[in-house]
Amino acid sequence: MREKVKEVLDKIRPMLQRDGGDVELVDVTDDGVVKVKLRGACSG
Repeated sequence: MREKVKEVLDKIRPMLQRDGGDVELVDVTDDGVVKVKLRGACSG
């Protein structure tokens, strides 16, 4: 599951970076909860 999440984040990352932000994968739990950290313009 972690690899699938990374693939999706890699698809949306360029759009976030165009707006001055980024996203970092923090964790994917065994029950399917995905935790990410938004950076830059996306952090709010």
